Amino acid sequence: MKKKLSLTTKLLSLLCALVLIAILGVVAAWLYFQNWLVSPLPIPDDGYTYELKSGQSLGHLAHDMGMKGALDHPRLLRLYARFSETNKIHAGEYFFPFGTTPKALLEKLVKGDVILYQVTIVEGWTIKQAFAALANEQHIQHTLEGKTPEQQLVLLDLPIDNLEGWIFPDTYRFSRNTPDVDIIRNAYQKMKLLLDDEWGKRVPNLPYQTPYDALIMASIIERETGHHSERDKIAGVFVRRLQQGMKLQTDPTVIYGMGANYLGRITRKNLEEPTPYNTYVIGGLPPTPISLPSAASIRAALNPAPGKALYFVAKGDGTSEFSDTLEAHNQAVRRYQLNRRSDYRAAPPLPTKN
Repeated sequence: MKKKLSLTTKLLSLLCALVLIAILGVVAAWLYFQNWLVSPLPIPDDGYTYELKSGQSLGHLAHDMGMKGALDHPRLLRLYARFSETNKIHAGEYFFPFGTTPKALLEKLVKGDVILYQVTIVEGWTIKQAFAALANEQHIQHTLEGKTPEQQLVLLDLPIDNLEGWIFPDTYRFSRNTPDVDIIRNAYQKMKLLLDDEWGKRVPNLPYQTPYDALIMASIIERETGHHSERDKIAGVFVRRLQQGMKLQTDPTVIYGMGANYLGRITRKNLEEPTPYNTYVIGGLPPTPISLPSAASIRAALNPAPGKALYFVAKGDGTSEFSDTLEAHNQAVRRYQLNRRSDYRAAPPLPTKN
């Protein structure tokens, strides 16, 4: 009986020891795992960039980074994601700086904290210049490049007949392989929302039938403005000319109508040549915008400065001389145009990308 009791005691003691060892093993493993989660990964000093393509899983990333020596214990990352229910990650290009921990890596993947690039569309550009800027961005997925304007409109599926003027000039941030159509649609929506909002705030008795007329006017103001503070004054001149049945007679519309034939200067022949955009020949507004106007130019078109001025001429320092009468205007032309200073400058040249 004593032998049997002694054997049972020994077995119980052994069992307790095994359980204790198992518990200690689990605790040790848990502590190791917790420490691993917050310990820096073997990432180089200059960081590590990884692109997770659409359809690829966390397991693919973990295995790939493990093979390349940027992640130790790939299986632990997968297990942690599974048990913490954080295995829903986003595709994209990621940058993991030196010191990134497994926990921080997974959090970045779950948030979709991808690398963002940017492209700037400059106010006063034409739509062709905007498309050229997009075409020069290697991280964009190009679908519009090489297409005709008609084909571009089909791909964009926008409710307009001409893109000119409809793209809001701004800096747009995007992730790698974002389609160019997404950027253009976003820029269109920004312009549409702004134009609709400002149209609702317009002053009364303007010579516009639709918001599109205001967009056309804003594009002209954008190209005529040598000094930003004069936008509303220039708008006032153009609005009064339209109201009085006068031609706009603005050089930027002539230049736009000349297209590739414009080589840096306008001749008298150019001013007399009939084109849909030559406002020295046609009455009213041209058929489309001539540039991508800024928010300030749209507001100026819809809120022109009051006054009597019907003319203006560049003074050569970026500002303009405004005149109420043709006689005063001719005097200003003789003063500023016929006796130009060496550093003379009128409205800014057609914007180019730096």
